Amino acid sequence: MATSPVKEFLVTYFMPTKCYEELFVNLHLHVPCLKFVLKKIAGIWILLDIFLVQLLQLLKILWRGNAEGLSLSSVLLQLYAFSCPVVYAVTNSFPLFAWSERLLTLAQTVVITFLILHYRGDTLTGALFLLAYSGLMFLLGSYAATAVVSVMQSSSLPALIASKVLQIRANYSNGHTGQLSSLSVFLSCAGSLGLAFVSVQEEGGSLATLSHILSACLSCVLLAQVLCYKSSNKKKSD
Repeated sequence: MATSPVKEFLVTYFMPTKCYEELFVNLHLHVPCLKFVLKKIAGIWILLDIFLVQLLQLLKILWRGNAEGLSLSSVLLQLYAFSCPVVYAVTNSFPLFAWSERLLTLAQTVVITFLILHYRGDTLTGALFLLAYSGLMFLLGSYAATAVVSVMQSSSLPALIASKVLQIRANYSNGHTGQLSSLSVFLSCAGSLGLAFVSVQEEGGSLATLSHILSACLSCVLLAQVLCYKSSNKKKSD
């Protein structure tokens, strides 16, 4: 008997055969299977967040030819947050394939930072920043003490949370979201919710879990702003 394409797809990517039978054949809402499927879906959203969010934002800035509405302070905090796991991986001699996606995200954020300065007319400042940042990353990766690296790693999530707060404040002050990519915000929101769900399942009510939940809530606020200010953005583009 031929296997259903839907079954083959679901069993291949989302659930074992036993869960498929429980959920779709027996029509039984099997809680462990539901959690398993939700974790799989959350994992996909997290990966999309890592690989696409900064790239889509970068492409929108390049396409529009300006970075209006993007908070430089927010992006700098993002840059710090994305730098921390890279420094941690380098100092611990992790193989490149284990953190290459973080390096890619970091590189995209560096370019976004430069473009914000460039489109504000501070190209020289942006170039000097790139040189200074590259030198700092080299020094941290080569000579940073273990304690410093540990503090950086533990502070990356708070920095990311703070970056969202600053962007939310900038959106509110401006009355629009400018060149903030709607798709990036959506994927970031989905990824943050996925991280919060996985953290709740694996760590319970820990401080890290509460931080992920706060981050997810702030991402939802950003998404709400993108939707609410949509008409304002259209008027500005016109």
